[in-house]
Order: sequence, then C-alpha cells, then structure tokens
Amino acid sequence: MPEAVVAISGASGALYAERLVRALSDSGWEILLIITREGAINLDLELGVTAEELAQLPGVTLENNNNLAARSASGSAKIDHYIICPASGTTIGKIAAGISDNLATRSALVALKERRPLIVVPRESPFATVHLENMTKLSNWGVVVLPASPGFYHKPKTIEDLVDFVVARILDQMGVEHNLSQRWTGEEVQ
Repeated sequence: MPEAVVAISGASGALYAERLVRALSDSGWEILLIITREGAINLDLELGVTAEELAQLPGVTLENNNNLAARSASGSAKIDHYIICPASGTTIGKIAAGISDNLATRSALVALKERRPLIVVPRESPFATVHLENMTKLSNWGVVVLPASPGFYHKPKTIEDLVDFVVARILDQMGVEHNLSQRWTGEEVQ
C-alpha cells in the first residue's frame, strides 16, 4: 500500500489539502496527516472542518505536529511521497534553511535527506523575493514546487473544478491515476 505524508500549513487554501487527502484516500493510499496550528485555523475558517474530522477518512492517520518522534519524522520509515499543501512562505523558508522545529518541517527535511519525492504547494500571493529565493533553493534540491495556480483552458464551472485542476497536477507528480481533470489531447484548438 503506498504511503504519503500530507502536511497542511498556515497558508490559505485548505480546500486543496482536503481534496488531495480525499483523492489519495479514495485511491487506497495510507496518509500520515500533519496539520500545523495555523493549518488547523484555516481548515476551520475556510471549510468548517477539524483535523480530527479530516482524519476520519479511510487510511488517514493524524500525527501531532509537535511530536518530533512520530513516524513521519524518521528516515527509516519507508514513505513514498511527502506533500505540503498548502505550503506557507514561513514553512517553505524553514525547510530552505534546514529548520525542523515541528513535524511538518521535520518530515520535509527527512524527504530531502533520504532523497524522496517532496512536493510543496505554495498558496501565497504575491511572492516576496525571499519566497522566490527559497522556492528556487528547494527546486534546485529536487523539490517539486507546484503553486496553487489553477488553469482556465478546461473551462471550469465551479470552485471545485479549479481546485481539482491543481490537485490533479499534484496527483500526476505522484503517479496517481485520477479522473479529476481532462487530459489535453491537442484537439482542443482547431
């Protein structure tokens, strides 16, 4: 059974995280869910959902962000993918500086040291120069920086269509089959 760490940090965009966790759960993935204090605030503010409610999905285990001895903090735990969605500028900055002061940042640094796939999904806007520099640093280290920037060529009709566009890109990076968005065929422009 494939396994992923999904960390939700304090940037706005809890809907992206909730949709990602649901899609991975529906695909049979085991998910170690980490939610920062600020991430929990945004889950409640934006969706009216608690960490415990999100963790009730099949295959989801909620880990305490303050527990640096949790499973996702160890390089010996064989975890397939690490995703921070949404990723705040502060969380990205800590990772870029090698700071692992909570489980979200520690698990990301485990991914880096073990050379495992790490995807960060920034949702800040606009980006400060320091955000861009930190994302460049992470990208140079092999991290996939996938901003929550939905496309419009698929003619979205709902907010969910826009969210699914971004979540589909995350799932594509992970090699997870999905039907969240249509694939470009080349026939769209005649």
